[in-house]
Amino acid sequence: MRGGDKLLEPVDGRPLLSRIAAAALATGLPVHVALPPDRPARRAALQGLAVGAVTVPDPAGGMAESLKAGLAALPRGVGVMVLLADLPEITAADLIALRDAWQAEPEAILRGAAEDGTPGHPVCFPCDLRDDLMTLQGDEGARSVLVRHRARLRLIRLPGRHATTDLDTPEDWAAWRAARGDGARASGPGGR
Repeated sequence: MRGGDKLLEPVDGRPLLSRIAAAALATGLPVHVALPPDRPARRAALQGLAVGAVTVPDPAGGMAESLKAGLAALPRGVGVMVLLADLPEITAADLIALRDAWQAEPEAILRGAAEDGTPGHPVCFPCDLRDDLMTLQGDEGARSVLVRHRARLRLIRLPGRHATTDLDTPEDWAAWRAARGDGARASGPGGR
């Protein structure tokens, strides 16, 4: 983002991180957000939301460090829905649909997918896979766990590209906003 913070980009009138945390809270499930220690604006974006903020001690260690810090904050014996904070099209309805499917099939790994079946996020992991998740390293995410347990994997199709839209550059954001007819621009600490 060339110095900007995509999690602070405005989406539907609020920072993306705040919007996605609010969508997660709409599921009625407890929500924990893994945050690096050097991004106070992200913590500020979560003010007023009933989320647990978890500090990632070594964010330079990659995505796995965020996942492990978040898992360590949860009680043992519970499954986890891993929701990336940079998915601007995910809605509360998407997360509720995934939660409901997971409650009906708690031993499965459920993965959000685009309407066309392209795998994306979020991903729900049963509690028995916690130890596998805690051994992850680097920036691969949970890909190795998904491969190792692919027989338990079930895709849950979400509308459009809700599960796969990920915007990493100012140009990506501009193109996405133009396609939506949204003239909102970043401002404040996350602006360009």
